[in-house]
Amino acid sequence: MSWQSSRKNSYTHTKYAAVLLEADDICKKQGWFGTRHTVTFMLFLGMANAYIMRTNMSVAIVAMVNHTAIGHSSHDSAISVDDECGVEINANDTKTPVKSELEGEFVWPTDVQGYVLSSFFYGYVITQIPFGILAKRYGNIYFLGIGMLVNSLFGLLVPIAAEMGIWWLIAVRFIQGLGEGPIVPCTHSLLAKWIPPNERSRMGAFIYAGAQFGTVISMPLSGLLSECRFGWPSIFYVFGTIGTVWCIFFLILVYEDPQSHTKMNAEERLYIQKELGSKIGLPIPPIPWMSILTSLPFYAILLAHMGHNYGYETLMTELPTYMKQIHHFSIKDNGVLSALPYLAMWLFSIFISHVADYLLTKPHFTHTIVRKLINGIGQYGPAIALVAVSFTGCNKWLTVILLTIGVGLNGGIYSGFKVNHLDISPQFAGILMSFTNCMANLAGLLAPIYAGHVVVGTPSVAKWRTVFVTAAAVYAGCCTFYIIFGSGQRQPWDQPYEEPEKRIPNDEPEKKKSNDDTGFVTTRA
Repeated sequence: MSWQSSRKNSYTHTKYAAVLLEADDICKKQGWFGTRHTVTFMLFLGMANAYIMRTNMSVAIVAMVNHTAIGHSSHDSAISVDDECGVEINANDTKTPVKSELEGEFVWPTDVQGYVLSSFFYGYVITQIPFGILAKRYGNIYFLGIGMLVNSLFGLLVPIAAEMGIWWLIAVRFIQGLGEGPIVPCTHSLLAKWIPPNERSRMGAFIYAGAQFGTVISMPLSGLLSECRFGWPSIFYVFGTIGTVWCIFFLILVYEDPQSHTKMNAEERLYIQKELGSKIGLPIPPIPWMSILTSLPFYAILLAHMGHNYGYETLMTELPTYMKQIHHFSIKDNGVLSALPYLAMWLFSIFISHVADYLLTKPHFTHTIVRKLINGIGQYGPAIALVAVSFTGCNKWLTVILLTIGVGLNGGIYSGFKVNHLDISPQFAGILMSFTNCMANLAGLLAPIYAGHVVVGTPSVAKWRTVFVTAAAVYAGCCTFYIIFGSGQRQPWDQPYEEPEKRIPNDEPEKKKSNDDTGFVTTRA
């Protein structure tokens, strides 16, 4: 009886393994657009939508503010537009005075503008850790979908809030940040559940490149919308509507994991389970808090993330203002030129992700080496570019070229520290991301506040040099820590949950273990 049961069980496992291998071969040969690719594409659009909501204020505020009136209301009687680099006026444009383009409705000094731009991030950081923990236990779909719906709907209220007063505007932007909080930790958790390890560099970089795609769409389109018939309020009406539509489709099309998606291709489900080593029905293991908080590879990711966010938010929130104050670009040109660096970052992130996955197929390149190498390009590159930009003076086109190259190289981080959470802890990647993203955005929200206080009063090349050199130092310092202490290996505290084996009492030697038809260990007399 025991011999027959063992033989039958062996046949069952052999047949299951054959099905998995067949599914693996089909997935590799056909290369079709599967359900995991649909999930990836929807998350890409979600990330784009999130960054549109985050960056549209950076361009809108240039059109909202009365730059000329700021100087007359300021205690030091300084104007807010620098004439150190002069203003180029085309002879054909003499009928249209430059001053008219500078006029907005609101008299907000640069330090107040810094608080408006950073208010979003105060809300954003608050929901990172709680939603990361709750999503681990209750699932990611509704936290992400409904959170982004809140973000989109309150985006529609920005023009009304601005008319009601500065504190109403700050409150609405704060609530938008609360809604966007789950986007990154929930995305990371869904990546861990849907994407096999050998596809994570490409898929992860593609999803997070949605941030650059959203910025590339948001900045030039915001510039165009601000000059249209309906003015700057149309920026928030258009993008708020688009975000609402995405939320509806996301909640309908995307499922928590392959097991819960009953309509997906069965062979693709088996392929994903095989690659991930999925075990269905096992309880959620306890979170090893002390092990995480004493892990140097975790702190390496944390520092790299904080350094990136500080530098990235400096550029994303302040670049349009810098282009206007120092180089005197029009609002429309400002949006286009401010978007160029992020277009380069988007394209480079996709290219370098394929390079990273290619290197991982080579025996001499471990996950640790690849993550550190690509991340070094992604953070040292923009640091060098920011230092160079600090000394370009009034050469506007050299400034644009250097910023485009530097921010473009920044795309390496999406195949560096950004997916490193999945390497060191596939089980708790979402929780780790919620922690690092929370702390990183605390660092990031300081960027516009710091820039606003440095540049307050009369803007100058020297003041902006201080802003850029500070961001470069933060980039380089945090990347160095990552290169020294980072790791691409799965950490000992992230071992898969193992069911405790039933031990056979010593006083029953006549009973022996065998495998029944279900594959579980049982006892037989």
